[in-house]
Amino acid sequence: MLEQLKQDYVRTAWAKGLPSRMVIVKHALRNSLIAAVTVVGLQTARLLGGATIIETVFSWPGVGRLLIDGIYARDYPIVQGAVLLIAVTYVFINLIVDLFYKWLDPRIKLE
Repeated sequence: MLEQLKQDYVRTAWAKGLPSRMVIVKHALRNSLIAAVTVVGLQTARLLGGATIIETVFSWPGVGRLLIDGIYARDYPIVQGAVLLIAVTYVFINLIVDLFYKWLDPRIKLE
């Protein structure tokens, strides 16, 4: 946020006489949120992958525990289903992050 406040377009908005709240929210905050959204999306995906380890260590029921039990039992349909569910969730999270990018900065092209 501090880097965005030093940019020329923010100084120009203040020079035009826009209210401080509008300059901070519409100009600086929107552009600085792109980096934060990236980090949140990656951390959410990492949390999903770490759920397998946490569920195994603490014996919590869940998709991660189901995946590990399926591996030990050589139950291939269960393993395939759990991996597919985790992969689809990961792709869905990335899709949401990309759509949020487009909402934050309309100049970003989604192709």
